[in-house]
Order: sequence, then structure tokens, then C-alpha cells
Amino acid sequence: MHCVLCFWLQSEFNTPLLELIGLENEIKLAERELSDWTKPQPVQKNLLTLTDDVFIKAEPLGVVLIIGAWNYPWGLTLGPLIGAIAAGNAAVVKPSELSKNSASLLKELLPQYLDQEMYHVVTGGVPETQELLKQRFDHIFYTGNSTVGKLVMEAAAHHLTPVTLELGGKSPCYIDQNCDLAVACRRITWGKFSNCGQTCIAPDYILCNASIQNRLIEEIRQTLQEFYGENPKSSPDYGRIINQNHFERVLALMEGCNVAVGGESDKSQCYIAPTILKDVLPHARIMQEEIFGPVLPILTVSDVSEAIRFINDREKPLALYIFSSDKKVIKRMLSETTSGGVVVNDVMIHYTVSSLPFGGVGNSGMGRYHGKHTFDQLSHKRACLIKSLGMESLNKARYPPQTASRLRRARFFMLSRLRSCTHLTFAWAIISTMLALGLFIALLVVLLKVSCPFFPSAGDTFLSV
Repeated sequence: MHCVLCFWLQSEFNTPLLELIGLENEIKLAERELSDWTKPQPVQKNLLTLTDDVFIKAEPLGVVLIIGAWNYPWGLTLGPLIGAIAAGNAAVVKPSELSKNSASLLKELLPQYLDQEMYHVVTGGVPETQELLKQRFDHIFYTGNSTVGKLVMEAAAHHLTPVTLELGGKSPCYIDQNCDLAVACRRITWGKFSNCGQTCIAPDYILCNASIQNRLIEEIRQTLQEFYGENPKSSPDYGRIINQNHFERVLALMEGCNVAVGGESDKSQCYIAPTILKDVLPHARIMQEEIFGPVLPILTVSDVSEAIRFINDREKPLALYIFSSDKKVIKRMLSETTSGGVVVNDVMIHYTVSSLPFGGVGNSGMGRYHGKHTFDQLSHKRACLIKSLGMESLNKARYPPQTASRLRRARFFMLSRLRSCTHLTFAWAIISTMLALGLFIALLVVLLKVSCPFFPSAGDTFLSV
């Protein structure tokens, strides 16, 4: 099965573990929660709209174009499609041409399960994608790199089409001296070298103090041996680079760097060994673009302050990883940096939590998805207010001719917010009390008029006040 789905991934367990289980979870979540997601959502009212129905109604956008990525051709293509279907949209699915076997299988299988009039699969390369981008869609969902993301956004601008861009970037991994280095390295090694490093949220580089660099290298070396044996090339769990163009690109990034672990390669198999680079300089070529391969640079910093400055001097990353047992360090990293997502003392695992929004910020993307976040991203949130034609006296404050007193009343009603059911009940209690008091006074006046012939003028005077 793995040869059909992703010929460049040797392990038969990678696709189920890293893609299919997540898709199954997304489908089950949508089936279970869809009735709640589609319900009108009541919102906070003010006194002016107290008796009205005020709510948000989720509606389909229309037709969504989904352009998938090659590194996880099932999860990154069908994940957005699940949300598009849940939101009631039709969709055109364009899988990546680089994962051609997966694209062919998707084109064969999808029409067997979904309405062919509503959901189309378009295969092909750059010309087909360019032609699709010339068409008018109601939303475009693209997963890939920032260079192509800019082209997608530019094409969408011609039709004012909203976009979701799930891009990437260089996701930093800061390792504090105050943490369990053995556990940290084990988790980082898993995240970095799964799928041969071809994961958008893989740790791109490590920042650490020079005093622990050699220990980190040794811990990662031992973990690599545990995961993939003495020769990763023969391990059924270690993958390959997608094609020779990407193979050459990754090797070129390593030029001039100090290799501490690995470095071996085989062009005929698109194989690059798990590689650790030490004492990497900030201006090195490998630090100028996302690596997207099994190469992990280590840069040294003096302390957490320098690490924060280093991160903030660069584009906002898709993910930030922090390893520390010091709550003050964690708090500083969280409050003084920004990223699409952040994980403390682990890597990539936030992607598996459907209740967390997944997406980038700045150069790493825009928009978010997973679970209900996909449904919301691919829905139009329609503002609805339903008012009766009664109680017209309450509206006089907004009608001409305007006076200072009317403006004061309008201001009061419009700025008085009802924040909860308790406030709503209290407001109704006030209104009910005022109405009851008014009826009581009116009844009292009537009775007094009947019993005292001299009272009417006094009563009229009272009512006029």
C-alpha cells in the first residue's frame, strides 16, 4: 500500500500514523458536532435589541478550491475538504503533482464516494494549477511554500477571493539548560526526522547555550541509532527526499557547514542521512530558507534574551518549540515572541489537537483550520437580527427631529450591554417592574378621578410631568 500512496516513504506505517488517523478523527468530529456547528449562535444584545432575535448564522461560501501539498498528500488535501463539506460547500481538489501516485489514486477513489457534480479532482502540474487560479472561486485553500502562496494570493485578488494560506518557514527550537536534555532530544529527533524532515512544522533549527551543544549532539546521535539503527539507509522507518531537485537543494544548503553527525547521501535513491550541523552561523545559507529535509543546524546563544532577539529578527514562524523546566523562561518566550503555534517540551504534537486552530502568522500563512476551525474558516458568518413591528415607542430616540434628550436616551440604550442570561433576566425584571408600576399609577389615577371630582386637573398635571 505504501508504494502506491507515497513511493518515497519506505515505512508502511507512516501514512496511517501521520495522516489517516488524523483524517478519521476529523471526520468523526464533524459527524458528531455538525448539528451544533450549524445552529444559529446567539450573541450579546443591548437594551435597544432586548426583545429581538440577534444571532450569527453559518452559511456556505460556495465553491472552494483546495490545492494540496506533496509531503502529506492525504492529510493536507482531504483535511480541508472535510471542513468544506461540513460547511456545505462544493469543492475542486487539486493534489500536488509531485506526489503523483497519491494524486492518481485520489482522482480514482474520490468520485466513488462523493457527488461528482459537487466535488471534482483535477490532476496535473503547474499549467493546470495556473488555469484553475484564473477561474473564480469563493475561497482558495492553499498549502505549500510562501513563494507560491504569494502567487495564489495575487491570482485570488483579481476576483477578491478570500484565501487560506498554510505556508511554512523556519520553526525555531530553543533548548534551555534547565531541562531533561535526553527527553528533549528524543522528542526533537522524532519531529525533525519523521518523513525525512519534510514536514512544515518540523523543528528547523536549534538555539542553545554553547555549554550544552556537544551533549545535545551526542543525545541526538544515540536517539538516531535507537530509531533507525546503525545504517538509516536500510531502515524501513526512514524515508527519502521527494525527488532529485529537492535532493540537490538540500545538499546545497549544507555547503560550508560543520557536520557533526551524518552527512552521507545517495543521489540514486534520493537519500540523505540524518544530519546534525554544529556551530552554524546566522548568515549561513542554510539559515536563509526553510530546510525541508533531514538536516538539523545548531546555533549557540548566550541566554534566553539572545534567543528571543534572534527569533524576533526573522520572519514569524509557523511553530515555535521551547524546552525548559523554568516557568520564567517559558513565560518570557511566550510573551515576547509570536508564531503560528507554540509547543513547550515537545514538537509538532499541537497538530493532532483538533480543538486548537492550526495556521501561520505573517510570512508563515494566514487563516486557520482543524475541527470546527475549518468549518468556521470555510463558512460565511451571516449577521442576523429579527425585530417585531411592535413597541415602536422605544425607537423614537433614533428618529428625527433629534434633541439632546433623545440623544441621551439613544446613548443609554445602545451602550447598555447584556453580558449574560443573568443580566437579561435582570433587565426583564426592571422592565416588568416599570410596566407594573405604570399600570398601578394609571389605575390609581382613574380611581382618584372617580372618587374626587376636584382631582382630575392635579392628575393630568402629574401625568404630564
